[in-house]
Amino acid sequence: MSEDYDPSAETHEAPDTSYDAHDPNTIIAEYTDGSATAVVDYDGDGFADTVAHDVDGDGRADVEYTDEGGSRALETATFDYDGDGVADRVVSDTNEDGVIDLDARDTNGDGLIDTAVADTNFDGRADVVAQDPNADGQVDRTVADANFDGIPDTVVYGDPDTNPYARN
Repeated sequence: MSEDYDPSAETHEAPDTSYDAHDPNTIIAEYTDGSATAVVDYDGDGFADTVAHDVDGDGRADVEYTDEGGSRALETATFDYDGDGVADRVVSDTNEDGVIDLDARDTNGDGLIDTAVADTNFDGRADVVAQDPNADGQVDRTVADANFDGIPDTVVYGDPDTNPYARN
């Protein structure tokens, strides 16, 4: 960095986030490429409760990690891949064991979950898969491993239009 650098001469605006930059438990770092990172410690315990990164400099978090349980581990990650301000993927470690238990995705960019995969017994394998193949916002097909042996046992169709066995 040169000695002539004057940070007050910067012309970019601060990110438009819901975080209070004047809160002593909030740190916002702005980078020269326009991106920014906010780290928030809501409870003041010295550990981050939320870390949000605005990759494209539009003032909205593109990646956000949160600690909902107060375990000092960031157990939920939210991703906005297309920069529209709506989450495209959420992964979560619901029992705080370090393994992802829930993965929900908007695969077509319409703002609605298209596929959700859950490990309900926390053995590291998917037990339930819910899908919305026709993108109407309703779960159309649910596949479950009821006895947790790693093999799907049950398929439930919630929409007759996506059920290959329904009569017209």
